[in-house]
Amino acid sequence: MTTHVAARLDLRVESEAEAIFSIAVAQGWAASEELSLTVGARSVAVDELVDDHGTRLRRATLPVGDVVVSYRAEAERPSEPAASGVVDPLRYLRPSRFVPSDELAATALSWFGGASPAENVRRIPEWVFTHVSYTPGSSGPTDTAIHTLLSRRGVCRDYAHLTAGLLRAVGVPARLASVYAPGLDPMDFHAVVEAFVDGRWEVVDATRLAPRTDYVRIATGRDAADTAFLTTLSGTAVLEGLEVMAVAGDDLSADDPTVSVLLP
Repeated sequence: MTTHVAARLDLRVESEAEAIFSIAVAQGWAASEELSLTVGARSVAVDELVDDHGTRLRRATLPVGDVVVSYRAEAERPSEPAASGVVDPLRYLRPSRFVPSDELAATALSWFGGASPAENVRRIPEWVFTHVSYTPGSSGPTDTAIHTLLSRRGVCRDYAHLTAGLLRAVGVPARLASVYAPGLDPMDFHAVVEAFVDGRWEVVDATRLAPRTDYVRIATGRDAADTAFLTTLSGTAVLEGLEVMAVAGDDLSADDPTVSVLLP
C-alpha cells in the first residue's frame, strides 16, 4: 500500500540560522520523494544525515528572509523491521531530557510494579489514555513527563513522554517515534512510543487518534529532543506556518489497542 505524505514549513529567518529538519520518511520507506528549501526563487543547499535507526535528517544554513520548506513522498511499508542494536534496550531504559523515568519510578512501581512487561505494555498506555485529556495548547516545549502526570493534560508528545516514562520506570525499554499518521485529526506530525517486549519493538499510542498499522516512520529516539521536526542550532528562525498531510492509499484499518503492532 502506498501512503502519500507531505509537509510544508514557513519560516521567518531573522538572523542566519543553522537548522535541522526531521520531516523525511525514514530510510527504506520512500518509493519517491521531493524536498526543497527556498527563499523567494532561490534554492537553499541541504545536507542529509542518517542515524543508526534510519532517521534521515536534513541540515541547512538558512539565510535571512522568508524560507519555505516543502516535502512530499510516496511511502511504502518496508518488509524488514527498523534497525535496532543490542545496546538499544539498555539505552531506552535510561532517563532522558523529557522522560525523567527515575523521578517517576516510585509512582510507577506502586501502580504497575506487580505486572509483567507484556502486561504493562497494555496497562500503561491504557492508563494514560484514560487519565490524560488531549488538550491542544495545554503544554509547552520544555514540559516533561512529570508535567503531564501532574496536569493530566497534553498533546501527542506529552502522551508519548508519559507513556515512555512509566514504562522505563517499571523496567520496560521505551523509545519515541515521530510518524506521519493517516486519519489523525487534527492533522500534524505525530509522536508515539515503541516498547521493547518479547524481543521486539511494539508501537503503542495512548492517544488512540489514528490506526497504528497505517503509521509511516520519520524519526526514532529517546524523546522529543531526538525526534523534533525542527531544531534551530544557531541564529533565529520563527515558525510561522505548518501544514502536514498523510493519506493512506487504501481504507484506514481499524485499530485494536490490545493487538501487537510493529512499525518497520
